[in-house]
Amino acid sequence: MKKFLVFALTLLFAVVLTACGSDSKESGKEDKTIKVGASPAPHAELLEQVKPILEKEGYKLDIKIINDYTTPNRLLNDGELDANFFQHTPYLDTETKEKGYKLESAGNVHIEPMAVYSKKYKSLDELPDGAEIFVSNNPAEEGRFLSFFTKAGLIKLKEGTDPVKATFKDIAENKKNLKFNNKQAAEFLPKSFNNGEGDAVIINSNFALDNKLNPVKDSIALEDKDSPYANLIAVQKGHKDDAKIKALVKALQSDDVKKFIDEKYKGAVIAAN
Repeated sequence: MKKFLVFALTLLFAVVLTACGSDSKESGKEDKTIKVGASPAPHAELLEQVKPILEKEGYKLDIKIINDYTTPNRLLNDGELDANFFQHTPYLDTETKEKGYKLESAGNVHIEPMAVYSKKYKSLDELPDGAEIFVSNNPAEEGRFLSFFTKAGLIKLKEGTDPVKATFKDIAENKKNLKFNNKQAAEFLPKSFNNGEGDAVIINSNFALDNKLNPVKDSIALEDKDSPYANLIAVQKGHKDDAKIKALVKALQSDDVKKFIDEKYKGAVIAAN
């Protein structure tokens, strides 16, 4: 009788476990919340625009505002986010290489033309000899910073240097002895500009917009529209084809969002597709 009772209890326990596992799988199928970490502007603003689109497809978009460039990839890699929206391909490549993150792009959304700002001068040509240029401490964007000055003819890179991967060490000629101050994180550069620090400051457009700066109207040099630095939706490797990720990317690349970008940002942000 005891053996039968033990057998019956064991069988019952196994059935309960199987049922729980089945319920868990079912709940996984029904999990239609998309948790996305994003910079405030324009990323979170664009995500707000697609909430109604995703709701019609049964998805709930949970936007987590993150105002720095280091936390979003860590949270995504740790599985605390389904996706993040704040970076471009060169930065993602650098993060995955240096920190071992298993992340990939699920699709490009928009371009934020970077710009140079100055309270002292009206053009790059006006910069004096030995001018100090404030830039972020993001090594993945050194080539991007230098592109302003190579196109203006103020510096030359070593022969054969890939402009996108260029670093300050690749400068072969510096006509005005420009000095690049890269001691600060990108989010602090608007404050440096407002305080009149340096002769010029290069600011990422999301932080410029957060600080009421218009890259088109307020800058002395604006990045070309054919910039290779399109902002993307990043996900853990192997998840870019998940149904909810594909729905998110499709919504962000929709004509409605492109129209919103054109009307709201007027060239300060440009649709990538």
